[in-house]
Amino acid sequence: MLDKTENKPDESGKVQMEGHILIKDKTTGEVLVDKKNAIHFGNMAYTIASALSHHNLNDSGIYWMGFGNGGSDILSTGSIKYKSTNTGTAKDNSADLYNRTYEKVVAKPAATTAVMSGDANNNIEIIASTGAYTDIKVTSLLDFGEPTGQDASDSATSDTNYVFDELGLFGYYQDTSSGSLQIANALMLSHVVFHPVQKSTNRQIEIVYTIRVQMQ
Repeated sequence: MLDKTENKPDESGKVQMEGHILIKDKTTGEVLVDKKNAIHFGNMAYTIASALSHHNLNDSGIYWMGFGNGGSDILSTGSIKYKSTNTGTAKDNSADLYNRTYEKVVAKPAATTAVMSGDANNNIEIIASTGAYTDIKVTSLLDFGEPTGQDASDSATSDTNYVFDELGLFGYYQDTSSGSLQIANALMLSHVVFHPVQKSTNRQIEIVYTIRVQMQ
């Protein structure tokens, strides 16, 4: 007797995401931070759905890289205590760095040809593979003159606003009434806490933030 059971395709799948951050001195090549990050799965799931819907520009992709100085505490013994990341499994509009002191727009194409008007130092690249994953490579450069108000050298301690020990990627958000772009209302998509790194006038710091999106 013939088996008339219909074999339906298995349309279920699992999305895996893994992030990695590399921070180095642009001039000397010294690696300052090299570690994995934490994904805010609740906010990232909402952002993926928004991007696929193609109806809502807000919360639809990576737009900012945020920098902060509240990710660690120096104890009386001189050792450093690192805080846990502000990530979760449910959508959370209030998720942010512990103390965000600076941010940069990274949602620009890479300037690979003279025809393109992208930014070679601050951009997002999509790197496809032959497998079931795609990498999102986010690059940002803190140049000699930024941020405004930084110390003159990386040995100074007069201002700790730009001694960064946390970093995150944020989505796009534009206020509909004023038209202004607001990172404060954007979803934080990832968060990483690391050993403090001082940004000062005498150094360029390059950040390469890679997120691998894989289907299984």
